[in-house]
Order: sequence, then C-alpha cells, then structure tokens
Amino acid sequence: MPAKSADYILVVDDDPMSRRLLVRALASAGFACRESADGTQALELLHADLPALLLLDYDMPGLNGAEVLRHLRRDEDPAIAQLPAIMLTGHGGEESEVLCLDAGADDFVTKPINQAVLRARIDTQLRLRSMREQLQQQNDELEAWRTNLERDLAAARLTQQSLIPQKGPSLEGWDVAAVYRPVIQVGGDIYGWIKMPDGRTLFWIVDATGHGASAALLTTLAKLLFHHGAVEHSRPATIMRAVNSDFRSIFGARSFMTAMCVALDPVSGRATVVGAGHPPLLVVHALGGTEAIGSSAPPLGLVDRSDFIETEVALAPGDAFFLYTDGLYGVENRNAERLTPARLAEMLEPPAASAQALLTRVLEQATNGRGNEPLPDDLAAIAVTRRT
Repeated sequence: MPAKSADYILVVDDDPMSRRLLVRALASAGFACRESADGTQALELLHADLPALLLLDYDMPGLNGAEVLRHLRRDEDPAIAQLPAIMLTGHGGEESEVLCLDAGADDFVTKPINQAVLRARIDTQLRLRSMREQLQQQNDELEAWRTNLERDLAAARLTQQSLIPQKGPSLEGWDVAAVYRPVIQVGGDIYGWIKMPDGRTLFWIVDATGHGASAALLTTLAKLLFHHGAVEHSRPATIMRAVNSDFRSIFGARSFMTAMCVALDPVSGRATVVGAGHPPLLVVHALGGTEAIGSSAPPLGLVDRSDFIETEVALAPGDAFFLYTDGLYGVENRNAERLTPARLAEMLEPPAASAQALLTRVLEQATNGRGNEPLPDDLAAIAVTRRT
C-alpha cells in the first residue's frame, strides 16, 4: 500500500541556524514544518511519516542531498520515490543546476535564499503533487470501472454463448457449420435454428445495431422473438412480420436489426427465404453458378408494416447456401481490398465437401489467412450443404 503524504514540509540542513531560519520563514507563510539535521535521519523520518515536500540542503556531511535523493528515487514505494524535492545549494551557475536535477531534484533554490522565490517554488511543487494525486485517484477509479466492466462483459459473454448453438442441427443428408466472432467479448450478431411444426428447419441470422453489451441484449431479445414466432407461425414471412411487430412495440423506432431466415425442407431440399435489410443469401450449385437472394424489406424495427416477400429456392445434392452478417464485408485483406457480394459469391465456388470446409475456405480467402486477427465489426456466418 503506497504511503500517504502528510501536510508538512521536511526541512533537511546540517546547519542549525539555517534550518531554524527556514522553518521560521515557512511557518510565517503558513506551512507546517519538521526538521532533520542530516540525510540519514531524514530518510528515517520520511519513511515513518511521509511529508508533502522535501526541502533538502545539497552540502551535508554523511549522506549529502544528492545521495539522499538517489535513495528516495529507488524506493519501492511509489509515493516515496515520487516525493517532491527542492534542493538548496550554495553553488550558483549551470553546472550546479545540472547536478541538482541529475540527482533527482524537482527544483532548486540557490543560497542566499530569496524567500519569495522559495515560497513560489514550494507552491508550484505542492500544486503539481496535488494534481498527481488527483490523476492517480482518477486512474484508480478508471481501473475499478474497467475491472467491473470486464466482469460484466465476461458474464454477458457467457450468457450470449449459451444462446448461440454450439453444434449444428441433426438433419439427415445435410451438413451445417457456423462461426461467431464479436469485436469484443460480446456483440450484436446472433444466429440459430429451430424445428418448425411442419417439419422444416428455420435457419435465422440477425445483426443488431451497435456493439458490446447493449447490442448483445438486443440479440437475446431477437432469439426469443424468432423462437416464439416459429412456434406461432408456419410461414417465414409471417414469422418476420411477427418479430418486426414485437420488436417495434418494445423499442419504437429507436433500435433496429437486419435479419434473414431460411425455412428448409430437408427431405425435398426446397427452401423459403425472407430478408429484412440483410446481406443477400448466397446459394452455390454443384452443377455450377451461384445465385443471390436479397432482402425484400427494410431492417426490423424501422417501420410499422413491411412487405416480407418469400423467395423459393431448390437445393440439389451438392448444393449449399451461405448466411452471413455484413461484418464479413468489413474484413480487409493484405491488399486493403474490401469484400463485395460478387467476390464472396466467387469464393463459394466450387461447393466444398462439407459445410465446415466451405466456411473455412471463405474466411481464409476473405482475410488472406488473417482470420484470427481483430475484426472491425462483429461477424457471424452459417454454411449449410446438402450431401451428395
């Protein structure tokens, strides 16, 4: 625990007369003082009760002023090591000034001492000490705030991880892989899948406004709304409409999120797609070519009523579809080129042997192998392939 400074000045001088005159002059100016006749005693006193400032004679028998300061500046206690010190010296000139400052003095006063100059320099050092203490207090408060924030983010991260599926759904004849990489511990992207009453599986992905804990709270709500909608409704457009209505009833137009969902029939391979302000779903065909299915409505939460148009797509054996958030567009490769939907579609060809292989290939190509480096935006993606 760092020592706390007391409100007194320690005057160190081997000359009793000079010491008494200094103490008397400082006392008349309103400063509380204590005295020490040599450097060794001064070190003992300040370790027992740290002063606010040290007024130290340079020329003393035993430990001189420079040696006292060298002991101070090497002390393990930062409060002692940073104790303000003004050196008193009878040697004028630049060489004496350099000696004092090199020894660790914050300032110096040349003898015979001008009382007005001494008081001004004491005031300056005490003011600087007060500013340092205030800064240290602010740093301590900031550190405490940072610690609490990290604790809260860690708890939020565990909560969000529990909401994000850790393994793909069990769909005969299909392979699913997903990735989520927030900018910090938590983020505004989330995805999931749920079995619908008619036997289809609803894949959905959301990108909420903002980053961090506030966005993570929106993703928690998004999962609840999509799962509730999938239970209550059978069509993706109706599910989107219900999510939009519930989300807007809570936040008005103050928050929004982009979203896309795909209702997949694993038996027939037919899928129904609906998007709201989200990057297009990309479908890659085993026989060659890709197609992009864009969003038909604005982001959820912006307007009260939207036309959610469903698009049908058929996936044959070997085909795949790719859901992702726009964080993938923000990744820069070594050539400082940003990804585009057209370039992303090229990366999907040809289809990979597994969903994980397809997802890994896209991420490696998008980042030129720098996929583990920090990203400028939250990133989430789902790859779904139909086995041959």
